[in-house]
Amino acid sequence: MGAVARCLSQRIRLGTLHTPTTNRRPRTTPSQFRGVASATLAHPFQGVQTFSALPAPSPAVDEPLPQPPSPHRLPPSPADRGSRVIRPTPPPSSSSRKDRIREARPFSDFLTDNFDRQHDYLRISVTERCNLRCLYCMPEEGVPLSPQKELLTTPEIVMLSSLFVSQGVTKIRLTGGEPTVRRDIVPLMQQIGALRAHGLRELCLTTNGLSLHRKLDAMVEAGLTGVNLSLDTLDQWQYQLMTRRAGFSAVQKTIDRIFELNRAGAGIKFKINCVVMRGVNDREILPFVEMTREKDVEVRFIEYMPFDGNKWSKGKMFSYQEMLDLIRSRYPDLQREAGHKNDTSKTFQVPGFVGKLGFVTSMTHNFCGTCNRLRITSDGNLKVCLFGNAEVSVRDILRKVNGGEPIDEEALELLKQTALDGLKQSSQLLVPNSEELLNVIGIAVKRKKEKHAGLGELEHMKNRPMILIDPPATFQRHHSRWHHHIGFAPSTSLTNKGPAPLSGFPVPGSGSTSGFQQLRLFTSISRQFRQDGKDNDSKGPKLTHVTSSGEAHMVSISDKTPTKRVATAKCTVYFSDPAVLRLIKENQMKKGDVLGVARIAGIMAAKRTPDLIPLCHPIALTHAEVELAPVEANIKDETNGQNKRGAIEIVATVSCDGKTGVEMEALTAASTAALTVYDMCKAVDKAIVIEGLRVVLKEGGKSGKWEMP
Repeated sequence: MGAVARCLSQRIRLGTLHTPTTNRRPRTTPSQFRGVASATLAHPFQGVQTFSALPAPSPAVDEPLPQPPSPHRLPPSPADRGSRVIRPTPPPSSSSRKDRIREARPFSDFLTDNFDRQHDYLRISVTERCNLRCLYCMPEEGVPLSPQKELLTTPEIVMLSSLFVSQGVTKIRLTGGEPTVRRDIVPLMQQIGALRAHGLRELCLTTNGLSLHRKLDAMVEAGLTGVNLSLDTLDQWQYQLMTRRAGFSAVQKTIDRIFELNRAGAGIKFKINCVVMRGVNDREILPFVEMTREKDVEVRFIEYMPFDGNKWSKGKMFSYQEMLDLIRSRYPDLQREAGHKNDTSKTFQVPGFVGKLGFVTSMTHNFCGTCNRLRITSDGNLKVCLFGNAEVSVRDILRKVNGGEPIDEEALELLKQTALDGLKQSSQLLVPNSEELLNVIGIAVKRKKEKHAGLGELEHMKNRPMILIDPPATFQRHHSRWHHHIGFAPSTSLTNKGPAPLSGFPVPGSGSTSGFQQLRLFTSISRQFRQDGKDNDSKGPKLTHVTSSGEAHMVSISDKTPTKRVATAKCTVYFSDPAVLRLIKENQMKKGDVLGVARIAGIMAAKRTPDLIPLCHPIALTHAEVELAPVEANIKDETNGQNKRGAIEIVATVSCDGKTGVEMEALTAASTAALTVYDMCKAVDKAIVIEGLRVVLKEGGKSGKWEMP
């Protein structure tokens, strides 16, 4: 028997033994996860044999695999006690025993690309919705959501998870949007957690943490092993500016609860993801490093990446090397730690600190060569690369067994019964359409490129907005429907019989501004009428927001042609104390980064102009930019006799494609930025003066271009 086992082991190593990929032996057994809580909901195909077992080798030549540490605090079940897994003894090798065990069985060819990268990590977006509006992720008004029918159902997510686990996926991460806003997120995690009996080792969650504290305990019981929490600042006011929502205290509750559960033995791998943007939150790097002094958490600093709708610019990117230099200026003994070959981040630690630091360097030092990740979007498209724009629909293929309709719980029961009936003739098989699904997945994986595009190409490449990948494209409203126009393959029609296309193509449609419905209904230009209703041809100056009877009103622009409109406004903030300018430059103001906060405040104010100015109209802005420049000055102020010692010059530029100008938006942006500077500096200098608010440039419309100094 021992000779048979050794022969079998040799055939596996040489690749001469081939087994059906849909009937693979599980990578591990339930006993290896004795500390994990059992899911309270049954797996959808419970009782259906989804894996075939290889011939058991002789115990005489085997050795038990070590039990991994329990990630949860629940005791092992009686059935699991004393169980052991037996495997053929590998031949002597210089590689580690862990590597020999991993390589003892060939990895699924469907999940192996042409560069021998084995994709055992699957990220699944379970919703498009999010309860925040982070600056780098999505526009303030959100993104158009897909019809519910186009989104994956819970049974579909679980079936796809089962299929990928059967092919060797050992880690699944649930993302969004914000996954915790999905109503059935806990039952979904319970069903996916049941796959740990078939080889799943890690079940993780990426979240903003806003509502996680209410669901965290149930998720841990369902099998949650890791949490990545997106948090870009430790200051509650900066948090509100960057997310455009309140909620910092709720996120703090989640963080506290994670630490509390880990002290009780939950074993949650906890990471905080911080996207660093120059002039916005780069001052937060050192406070986050200090957080790791006493907290067992890995803070990962992420280079700002380009996605549609996040107004990416190279100037905003704070690079990995700059982050490292900044941290070493405060913590010179920072040390690099050895990592796993598939790590997305470079790990460091300050000696003596409990926690660790990580750097995700997608832009300056990509890690494509060891990428082991695949992604499924909430509408059922497979993405083999985060930065790639080619997608293929696995949803439509899966739904073929249900006549192209979504597979709900009722349809699932029928499929389960069909699968059980099929066992009378065959002990193999499982997920409906598994062979077709695997073929399409395999083709997509084989087409994965060696690495993603470079920095210069990425910033111009059409891709989904971050919130619709994992985390806005150009959306065009046409005949009351939203259509993607982003250069990637949409899901194939439910009536299509062939596999989904793999190469991207744009959806036909006009790219002109006339394709958009303007939200701005009125303007500041109007013809005046006398009380008798006739034209008033007086060519003298008129207040266009005032009727002939003296009443204020808004005026129609329905007959005007949309054009590109631009307006620039300026103002200056003067200080009487020279220390103010120095503190601002050194970023030493107690209230924080004056220039960064004022910039964000100005941009947000531009968008809120109609809420502040009664007769100003809501408009879809295409761009808003606020620049603040410190200037040395020593000027006599004739109004109060004091000297102006230093200043901040503010320039706000706003644009749109519409029927009316954006002068008010530019003025609002500049003035709000100036008021923010005043507020953040008034404790140091009580004689601050704001002067010179004016429009210096106006383009577009009937009057054309107009400028002033």
